[in-house]
Amino acid sequence: MRLHRNLCFAVIDGLTLIFNEGKYADKVIQQLLKRDKRWGSRDRGFVAETTYDMVRWKRLYAEIAGVKEPFSREDLWRMFAVWATLKGIKLPDWSYFENTPTRKIKGRYDELSKIRKFKESIPDWMDELGVKELGEEAWTKEIAALNQQADVVLRVNTLQTTKEKLQAELFDLEFETEFIQGYPNALKLKERANVFTTDAFKNGHFEVQDASSQLVAEFLNVEPGMRVVDTCAGAGGKTLHLASLMENKGQIIALDIYANKLNELKRRAKRNGAHNIEPRHIDSTKVIKKLYDKADRVLIDAPCSGLGVLRRNPDAKWKLEPEFLEKIKKTQQEILQSYARIVKPGGQMVYATCSILPSENQNQVDTFLASDMGKDFTFVKDKKVLASKSGFDGFYMALLQKK
Repeated sequence: MRLHRNLCFAVIDGLTLIFNEGKYADKVIQQLLKRDKRWGSRDRGFVAETTYDMVRWKRLYAEIAGVKEPFSREDLWRMFAVWATLKGIKLPDWSYFENTPTRKIKGRYDELSKIRKFKESIPDWMDELGVKELGEEAWTKEIAALNQQADVVLRVNTLQTTKEKLQAELFDLEFETEFIQGYPNALKLKERANVFTTDAFKNGHFEVQDASSQLVAEFLNVEPGMRVVDTCAGAGGKTLHLASLMENKGQIIALDIYANKLNELKRRAKRNGAHNIEPRHIDSTKVIKKLYDKADRVLIDAPCSGLGVLRRNPDAKWKLEPEFLEKIKKTQQEILQSYARIVKPGGQMVYATCSILPSENQNQVDTFLASDMGKDFTFVKDKKVLASKSGFDGFYMALLQKK
C-alpha cells in the first residue's frame, strides 16, 4: 500500500478533533469524508478505517510511540508511523517520518502485547472492572472480540420485501450478502460497503442493524393488533423492527426524552412504510402516567455503558468514566420502576441493554424483582449475548410477565 499525503492529513486532522477536542469519531469521520469530492470509495475507506483503527488502539500506539495526551500534531504523526509499521506499510520519505525506529516499534509491540490493558488498548479501570464482573478468562476473550471491526449487517424490512428478494436486488448492484443462521431477518455483507446510496435503502427495503440488536424486538413476543410501547425509542431501530413484526397492525407508541431523535424516527418510519408508529416526546411525567396499565408489551432498551458495542464505537473506551457507570445504573433502575407501570396485567416487558456487565443486566432485573413494584412481575427468561461467542455485538435482554 502506498500512502497519499492528503489522505494521511485527513486522518491526522480527524484524530486531533477526536482525541484533543472530545468530538465523536463517527461525526468527525462523516465530515472528513466530504472533504474532497475527487476521493473514490477506496480513498474514503482508507480515511475512515485508519481513523477508527487509531482510535481503537490509541493507548497501545501512544505507549509504543512514547507520547502522552494532549497529543501535538507531531505526536499524532509518531503514532501514525507506529500504525503503518505494524501494518507492514512502507513509510514514505516525508519529514514526519524521519528517524522512525521501525525495529524498536516491533520490539516494543511484542513486549506490550503480553499485558492485556496495552494489548487490547483499554483504560486501567475498564480492565479491572471487566475482570471483576466477568472473570479473567471471559473478559480476556470478550475484550479481544470487542476490538474486532464490526460486520455490516442489514435487517430486511419485511413490510416492503423479503430476505431472498433483497439479497437478489443487492447482488445486481454488486453487493454480496449471506444469511446468518438464527437471525431470520438478517443479511450480512461479505465486504464492507456503503449501502446507503442504493435505491434499496432509499425505498426502505432494509435498515443497517447489528444481528444482536435484531434479537431484542423478537424477544418481546409481539403480535399484530397489540398496543406496544417502546419507552427509550431513540431514532427507532427497534421500533421499526417491531412495526414489521406486527405487520403494521396495532399501535406502537415510541417514547423518548429527545424530540430530535423522534423526528429522525418519523423520517425513517415514512421511508420504511411503517404506519402504526406514534412518536410521543416525554416532556413531563404526564406522558408516562397516561399510559399506566395500558400496554400489552413494553420495551425498555435502557441507556447503558455501551460496552457491548465497542466494535462500532471504539472512542467510547476513552469517553466512558467510572462515575458515569454508577450514575447510569441508578437511571436504569429508575426507568425500570417507572416504565414497568405501563404494562397491563398479563402483559409482558423486555429490559435490554447493549452492555456485557452483569451489574447493568441481570443484577438490575434481580433488584427490580425484589422491589415492591417488581412483586407484580415474574421472570420468564433472559439472553446474554457475548461478542466472543456470537461474533456480533454484546447484548442482554430479559423477558418479564406482569401477573
